[in-house]
Amino acid sequence: MSRFEDLHFPDAPRIAVEPPGPKTLALLGLQEKYESAAVLYPKSLPLAIDEGRGSTVKDVDGNLFLDFYAGISVLNLGHSNPAITKAAEGQLRRLTHSLDFPHEARLQLARALIDSAPGKLRHKSRVLFGSPSGADAIESALKLARHHRNRYAVISFEGSYHGQSAGAMALGSQVKPKSALPPLAPETHFAPFPYCYRCPFGKGPDRGNDCCMEPAWHLERILTDPYSGIPEPAAVVLEPVQGEGGIIEAPLEFLREVRRITEERDIPLIVDEIQAGLGRTGDLYACEAAGITPDLMPIAKSLGGGLPLSALVVRPELDAWEPGAHVGTFRGNLVAMAAGVAGLQFMEREKVLAHTRKTGAYLKRRLEELAEAHSYMGDVRGRGLMLGVEFVTDPRTKEPWKDGVAAFQLECFRRGLLVWKAGHFGSVLRLLPPLVTTAEQAEKGADILEDVAKTVRP
Repeated sequence: MSRFEDLHFPDAPRIAVEPPGPKTLALLGLQEKYESAAVLYPKSLPLAIDEGRGSTVKDVDGNLFLDFYAGISVLNLGHSNPAITKAAEGQLRRLTHSLDFPHEARLQLARALIDSAPGKLRHKSRVLFGSPSGADAIESALKLARHHRNRYAVISFEGSYHGQSAGAMALGSQVKPKSALPPLAPETHFAPFPYCYRCPFGKGPDRGNDCCMEPAWHLERILTDPYSGIPEPAAVVLEPVQGEGGIIEAPLEFLREVRRITEERDIPLIVDEIQAGLGRTGDLYACEAAGITPDLMPIAKSLGGGLPLSALVVRPELDAWEPGAHVGTFRGNLVAMAAGVAGLQFMEREKVLAHTRKTGAYLKRRLEELAEAHSYMGDVRGRGLMLGVEFVTDPRTKEPWKDGVAAFQLECFRRGLLVWKAGHFGSVLRLLPPLVTTAEQAEKGADILEDVAKTVRP
């Protein structure tokens, strides 16, 4: 029996009423009437959730689903994890909000983050709590890096996503959301990212071991060439595993080389661990696999155990702000902080990272077996429980198959499995199961993926 078995609804998935059922349709109709047209997720999955436990959710019609996207990595430790819920409820009865006055929950979480930070940040960093979203943590990092170097330019990477505020959106490479907006941040520059399946230098994974290093050498060149058109930057920003970009994992040697390049030039390196961090890849932080130390590390999503909370872990030499230089009314909700402490304690106590690596290895192996049988699954990638499969109409041309992913996602939904999508072309099936997903649930989910794979054809 798995140590996580009691966290979930038993017998999931179980479809009692063909989804979307009548109660779901009624709620979707009301949402259409009352909410902004910006609502996104129900447009792909006609779902109205009534209750969640662990890696399972129940819709308002009584259907039980396996949840393999976990609120886009917000629910790393599952829906309504009892350890987290108990801590949050206890704090809610005592005090919910205290600006940034010291409090036991606040200081406990700060200390826990410092004591578990990657590399040379461990035991020596500082923590800035931000407003609820990861975008705020990114904005904080940018602001501090620019203040530190008294420079403005920033280098980000193709395929990146860092949030929806103005500064964070400027760092993201997706064109459509900002095409009708005024310039968001001048001197934001994009360098190629090592996307091996679609190598930006035309090499790909079969052209020698050094092909994934071309983006790092390109970065060094533009930082060295006085005619590159890029001023000396305040920071370089990257995701060790690009989430929205399509689960594109940066090779470890690339991360090490970027760290060398930025360190030699005294350029702060911002490593965005908002989606890939807090256990998602099988390490507490995704950058740990490369053994590198960020200068600034934004974290959010599952930090509050499902409650909104963000933070920035800072190398102490960069913490040069004066009091009030970066303020916000919601700089850390105490209920979310208490939940965050409980979540980190749960991860250590229950050996969640080892479980994530084992479960992720099983799921990835099943996906690779599917890709061998179905040529439209052009590439399987990721680590831990951050996995992606890129769909193509033809493996030779690698033509993206966005409609195929959408059809695959909907058919999984009808069979009781919730999955999501991502990628440059919307053609990547993205799997982000809660880290407490049991071996039995992983097998059930993989079986559904296998059954659905047989029904989809380019």
